[in-house]
Amino acid sequence: MSFLEELMKQKQKLKETETVVTSVDGQRHIEKGDTKTVSNLSRSYGFVVDTKPDNVPIEIVDYLYIGSQDCTEKSVLDAYNIKHVLSVGINVDVTVDQKFVECLDLPETDVTSVLNDSLPFIHKGISERENVLVHCNAGVSRTSLVTIGYLMHYYNMIYDEAYRVVKEKRPAIQPNAGFRKQLMNLKAGNVLMNHLE
Repeated sequence: MSFLEELMKQKQKLKETETVVTSVDGQRHIEKGDTKTVSNLSRSYGFVVDTKPDNVPIEIVDYLYIGSQDCTEKSVLDAYNIKHVLSVGINVDVTVDQKFVECLDLPETDVTSVLNDSLPFIHKGISERENVLVHCNAGVSRTSLVTIGYLMHYYNMIYDEAYRVVKEKRPAIQPNAGFRKQLMNLKAGNVLMNHLE
């Protein structure tokens, strides 16, 4: 008996099964053997949908808060006495002093201009002992880029130390690989390039 014949014989002994497959768009279907049957199964996404607002800003150091864009709601700004908002990559309408800085959350984005535009704005608010909120869309990558850069420059921290401080306060942060690499190449206390303070 050939190997192929042996496989075919063993295949006949297998029990037929049904598998429910959920695609990314939430469509569900049943696969049985070589056939695919679309059924009226309940729609379920292939990922966890989080509909809860992320509206609690986290204080990293005195006067410096970070969070998602949900933290820019007027009630949140009032509750935390936030007077300045730095919006990184996503512009929102707020009633307090605001600066918008263009920044795509892509590894190839050059962080130099983002940090040069962002850090003095943050530092001015903190120097006046007023609360500053740094946010992007989710408060994960771009927010952490700017906040880590701030700690590296004004607190003279190396990347690993600054990252650890921010991560301990807001575990969700994660600068993308390109941001991390560029931050690691910057010197503590000398993040701002060609900028007079």
